[in-house]
Amino acid sequence: MARELTPSISPPRAARARGGEPAADRRARPPRRLGRRARGWLYVLPALAVYLGFAIWPALNTLRLSLLSWDGILPPTWAGFSNYVKIFRDSALYEAILHSLVLIVFFSVIPIGIGLLMTALLMGKVRRGMTFFRIVFFLPKVLPLVAVGITWRWLYSESGVVNQFLDLTGLGALTRAWLGDYQLALIALGLIGTWAISGLCMMLFLAGAQKIDPALYEAAMLDGAGAFRQFRHVTVPGLRREITVAGVITTIDALASFDLVFVTTNGGPAGQTNVPGLLVYRLAFNEGDIGGASALAVVLTVIVIAVVSAVRHFTRDES
Repeated sequence: MARELTPSISPPRAARARGGEPAADRRARPPRRLGRRARGWLYVLPALAVYLGFAIWPALNTLRLSLLSWDGILPPTWAGFSNYVKIFRDSALYEAILHSLVLIVFFSVIPIGIGLLMTALLMGKVRRGMTFFRIVFFLPKVLPLVAVGITWRWLYSESGVVNQFLDLTGLGALTRAWLGDYQLALIALGLIGTWAISGLCMMLFLAGAQKIDPALYEAAMLDGAGAFRQFRHVTVPGLRREITVAGVITTIDALASFDLVFVTTNGGPAGQTNVPGLLVYRLAFNEGDIGGASALAVVLTVIVIAVVSAVRHFTRDES
């Protein structure tokens, strides 16, 4: 009686026939994930090297210098925390911080409000010249702040365009040297920041509004919501992340402002527009106190991180 013979297939070959592979072969072959990570690091390394060299290392070096007594010429000596003690005992620091907090209103709060208003007016509107309008409104953020400061210093002068406009409108009694006025210099400086930053907020919000689902507006219209309620209950919640980004960027601009203040008022009149960044510059280059300037820079960095963290906390998306 003939016996049926079935071909004998070894386990490795059977595994290959089923489309698999032996465990030994899988262990011998290097994992693909490790190779992908290595290639990813190769792409990241150039940018990481630049960041470490121009951001992390200077920050660590500033922290080291804040613990030294050095005039920039003679060999430094150890000072410990005496530079920080001197900084916190100086009332000029607290006045400068207060001025920076006031500038947050003009550099952050008002530009965000203007950006939201312009977004409400321009969102969904397709008209001729709209692209040109957006470019013109965003242009102040592209211009160097030094050029912006020089231009506005001329506009605010006694014979500048602002006072000429007031004369033409019958408000000549209000004319003054705005950046030299003891009471109004900080406000005049803040309005320059409002003019320069509002376009950035508008562009951020217009870009964010494009990702909002149109079905939400249709549902709001079916519920009888008008344009204002649609903007309040649909657009603004949909722009929460963009508002957070704008708040962080503009708050940093306000707290770390230097070039605009240096060019327009240089802290005057009588210190009414002093900001921490300007004090850092004076300590380092006018008084030759590199250690004190570094300590103040560290304190300013901590203040910026604390305020920005608070902004992110109050504007975070809780959904």
